[in-house]
Amino acid sequence: MPHLNKLRTVRTGGRGGDSAPPSARRLRTALTVFFALDGFLFAGWVVRIPAIKHHIGASVSSLGLALLGVSAGAVITMVVTGRLCHRFGSHRVGFWCGILLSLSIALPAHAGSALTLGLLLLVFGAAYGGMNVAMNSAAVDLVATIRRPVLPSFHAAFSFGGMAGAGIGGLAADHLSPVTHLTLLAAAGLLVTAVAGPVMLRNASAGPAAASAPAASTSTSASSGSSASSGSSASTAAPAGSVPSGPSAPESRGPSPRMSPAVRRVVVLFGVIALCTAYGEGALAEWSALHLSQDLHAGASTAAAGYSLFALAMGVGRLTGTALLERFGQTRTLVFGGAAAAAGMLLGSLAPTIPLALAGFAVTGLGLANIFPVAVGRAGTLAGPGGVAAASTLGYGGMLVGPPVIGFLADWLSLPMALTTVALLAAAAAVLGHVSRTAPPHV
Repeated sequence: MPHLNKLRTVRTGGRGGDSAPPSARRLRTALTVFFALDGFLFAGWVVRIPAIKHHIGASVSSLGLALLGVSAGAVITMVVTGRLCHRFGSHRVGFWCGILLSLSIALPAHAGSALTLGLLLLVFGAAYGGMNVAMNSAAVDLVATIRRPVLPSFHAAFSFGGMAGAGIGGLAADHLSPVTHLTLLAAAGLLVTAVAGPVMLRNASAGPAAASAPAASTSTSASSGSSASSGSSASTAAPAGSVPSGPSAPESRGPSPRMSPAVRRVVVLFGVIALCTAYGEGALAEWSALHLSQDLHAGASTAAAGYSLFALAMGVGRLTGTALLERFGQTRTLVFGGAAAAAGMLLGSLAPTIPLALAGFAVTGLGLANIFPVAVGRAGTLAGPGGVAAASTLGYGGMLVGPPVIGFLADWLSLPMALTTVALLAAAAAVLGHVSRTAPPHV
């Protein structure tokens, strides 16, 4: 297979891509904290789903219907967040979504029925969706600024945050009620937002203009998954100054530009790849604990450890994402990642013992690790916050629609059989990843 879409680090100084200015390093740290907080809060909610299901007396199908509240709230918000980021800046939007997410995490524990739970999850989903688009948009801008493909590292923070949230949630499951646990998570989220938020706001005018991302993508192709099949130096691929060298250039403001049909087609391709893999992430987040406890008779702590192990494997895979992309290229990362996730999920869903199921979840996490960051990063390079919003809407739509689909299929078939659809879509992502080798770095 040719090394299409091979990544190379653009050298901007004596030490290459590591010579980012201090303000960019501080912003990268703050963004990392926000990604970790996002994963931490989301995992804290999902590990308490079995307890809340028991509290409201919901069936599997009614619980799946209630979970559509998260899906609906997130997808609706994602549609408009790209425009909000263009108008107000990704950093400001992300900061306020972080506050709303922290406050809304406490709501589901107060539900008294499946209907009430679904309505409360609308608010939680809206905050979750908005924060994800804003944070990914800010991260894509920072990647263009420091000129290294570091987007997987932010998603690694999300995964490690999810691992911590699931681990703490598993320990709390036997000692704290959902109301107490989720209220404490809300307080922790507000505290972290108050500490890291000022860095985001001070850099609210940081990063390259999102509206110029398509034009700049030629010079930043090494950072965003573009083709490196030619032998020319990436650092001279565009006129000097086409991408700011530090976080002093203003973020875009004003109306969101329209995508051309050619750009839209490529963005949709990577959005569908993101959907196929995010479907699996959402399914494991919200059904792995129930699968382990209901089908394999695991205890509460062991059941919670299933998602924690998955998140750990995904985080480890994303920590190596930059090196993998620079070494093997986008196409191989997508294809082999999807294939590994498909094999792992077949084991995780159909294994007759807890250790084998946990091993399958770990392999699935390693396989899925870098597919979503690559897909969203390419869409953002092509079309700025609008591209991130479009790809994220498809991708996180898969993450959030997947759980209720799994719920309905579990009622008709069984939960293990329903979870095999994760393997099917991971295989589809591998195929589409191979197709994406012909996608241009910019249109």
